[in-house]
Amino acid sequence: MNAIADTLSRKLGSLKPRHAVILGSGLGSMVEAIEGPVHVPYGDLPGFPQSGVSGHAGEFVAGMIGGTPVLMMSGRIHYYEKGNAAAMRVPLEVLKALGIEVLLLTNAAGSVREDMPPGSVMQITDHINFSGENPLIGEESDARFTGMTSAYDPDLAADMQAAAERTGTPLHRGVYMWFSGPSFETPAEIRMARILGADAVGMSTVPEVILARFLGLRVAAASVVTNFGAGMTGGEITHAETKEMAPVGGKRLATILTAMLSAKGH
Repeated sequence: MNAIADTLSRKLGSLKPRHAVILGSGLGSMVEAIEGPVHVPYGDLPGFPQSGVSGHAGEFVAGMIGGTPVLMMSGRIHYYEKGNAAAMRVPLEVLKALGIEVLLLTNAAGSVREDMPPGSVMQITDHINFSGENPLIGEESDARFTGMTSAYDPDLAADMQAAAERTGTPLHRGVYMWFSGPSFETPAEIRMARILGADAVGMSTVPEVILARFLGLRVAAASVVTNFGAGMTGGEITHAETKEMAPVGGKRLATILTAMLSAKGH
């Protein structure tokens, strides 16, 4: 991990970011908010895992947002690619070794609420790990018993809400339920998700949150709603729809995160 972090650090030069953002499917355009961007493809870092999912660029982009040094990961590894819940452990350990303290996670998600249509942004206040998988399975230290009561940092959550209010950007709040994927949920599963208290469903983020808390990083997360859940509209859900709709809500989320990070630079 340290070797990868050292290589990345050299490529970043004088930049010493303490905030990192992981961009979800179709949200790569958010890197446009970065001033003086430095691009480092994952392929330039020997041993760094790469995603095979379309809509993920597969690179680090570092620079400034409103006076705050930021490192963005444009592309993540998913559990469903190879059945490894800890697939993001190496990337997050690299972030930790690099000096990252705050992790902002984003994803594309399906809404199970009629009042939260495609294009909406939802701040994740908690999650349900419906997959039953855990990235800490196999960890031998007692640190594996990671507390998740405050997995989503209350102070960072307040910062995100304040940024949304300052910019006049609507921001829903809700619970994200992790399904393993890669197939989309069934109508029955969407009805179940609603009954269990979920507001949005998706195929990522939860493993990263668990790993980030295990590593001692502070976490905030948000979903960009790309579709209604199965059975809510009568139409079928596709990955193409996700990639098409993600930039719509992505612009709103970019506005919020830019304001949130800019406040840290003053």
